[in-house]
Amino acid sequence: MRRISAQYVFTSAGKPLRRGVVTAGSDGTILSVEDTGGDLAEKPGTEFYNGILIPGLVNCHAHLELSHMHNTLPAGGGLAEFITGIRDRRDADTEEILRAARNADNEMYREGVAACGDISNNSLTFNIKSTSAIRYLTFIEVFGLDPLLAAGRMDNALGLVSEADSAGLPCYITPHGVYSVSQPLFRMIKEHIGSSSVTSVHFLESDDERKMAREHIETAISLSMMTSNLILVHNTVITEEELEKLASVPNIWFCLCPSSNMRISGIMPPVKLLGKASGRIVTGTDSLASTDHLSILGEMKLLHEAAPAIPLDEIIRWGTINGAQAMKMDGTLGSIEPGKKPGLLLIEEVDLAGLRLRSESRVRRLL
Repeated sequence: MRRISAQYVFTSAGKPLRRGVVTAGSDGTILSVEDTGGDLAEKPGTEFYNGILIPGLVNCHAHLELSHMHNTLPAGGGLAEFITGIRDRRDADTEEILRAARNADNEMYREGVAACGDISNNSLTFNIKSTSAIRYLTFIEVFGLDPLLAAGRMDNALGLVSEADSAGLPCYITPHGVYSVSQPLFRMIKEHIGSSSVTSVHFLESDDERKMAREHIETAISLSMMTSNLILVHNTVITEEELEKLASVPNIWFCLCPSSNMRISGIMPPVKLLGKASGRIVTGTDSLASTDHLSILGEMKLLHEAAPAIPLDEIIRWGTINGAQAMKMDGTLGSIEPGKKPGLLLIEEVDLAGLRLRSESRVRRLL
């Protein structure tokens, strides 16, 4: 058993606790959370840290299988050029792909990630995910605009579902985006989306996407009616009017991956607008093909800098409990509450007076 305290405890289940105390069992299960009101009495065995305690982080959008493409694509070319680069360069030696994916999984764990929503177009990373210390939810991604290829694409996806099941990996079939699947293929995908599904869709990453799918808002809302939770990923160019319509749907979540957006197109998502319109914001890193790190803390720094009026505890909720709720993992992860096993992290080098992240803020895993 461990009794752990810090200058602040951000439980993601209530207000920040000044010098609160978290007691955890030997297996990491939270036994109690004590609000000391800031008056922490000395007690033998209490570990005290100069920083803030938070639950393990949740990465709602990654592409582990693209990790070998780190630093292979030029920055600033825009989404169309990036997609072309992925298509042309994603194939590589299997050992190279697996080595990079293992390193990426280890990096996420070191950076405090407890759970990850990962996109898969093949089964290469399934063994890595099934044996990882990170809890993965795999999205079997389907895309293709040629109607004649729809049946083959669907057969491939169903084969991957079977392999994921054999590996003990929870998974869901999901469309890549509302603009990147033919109508026949979309109909086939919808046949495999049910009321218990979690669906993740690349969404409004560029203005070109809006031109390619004029009914994207209506399509997203129709998808939300079929699934348990719909995660819209990127939202880089979403407008206030579009956001208002989507935010009114209670099971739609908005995933932000700012470092990827800045590298691909130099555009920061409208963080202030999103934060004002919806409490259902989650964070992701995207792949190492489009970012230099797999750090959710790094993403939260960018979001906090872009919208400094949003309180730190809300930004931390985006990277913890919100992601766990969006991926239906909040029974055990996402918040520091008795009975849960969320992991426990220390964020050091924080502006404790102003409760703000700084460029030098870093995360350390305690549990």
